[in-house]
Amino acid sequence: QVQLAESGGGLVQAGGSLRLSCAASGRSFSNYAVGWFRQAPGEEREFVAAMSWSGGRTSYADSVKGRFTISRDNAKKMVYLQMNSLKPEDTAVYYCAADLASPLTVLARKSEYGNWGQGTQVTVSS
Repeated sequence: QVQLAESGGGLVQAGGSLRLSCAASGRSFSNYAVGWFRQAPGEEREFVAAMSWSGGRTSYADSVKGRFTISRDNAKKMVYLQMNSLKPEDTAVYYCAADLASPLTVLARKSEYGNWGQGTQVTVSS
């Protein structure tokens, strides 16, 4: 198992940018596919972006394509979510998730992840 801790959230104006970070600790991180999810008040937790552990494949929710970029540094055990052109509807708690997978597998369902961080709040003002 791995432990995950997100950081980098905050308050930003619409059109602005934020970079979220997720630090992993525990066993080797290289065999873990990773993902970002978000949950707005009163809403279900929804998929945002995911990356295979090799870094060779990614997947994005339609609502963030072209604006958000997921990346990872396995040597540093870090996952990032670069968020540009932020909109008020991007306001949510953002969660990092990880689980074991084959090198090119992308996990896009929350049920596929067994390791979660505590979340970081992102608020976009209009």
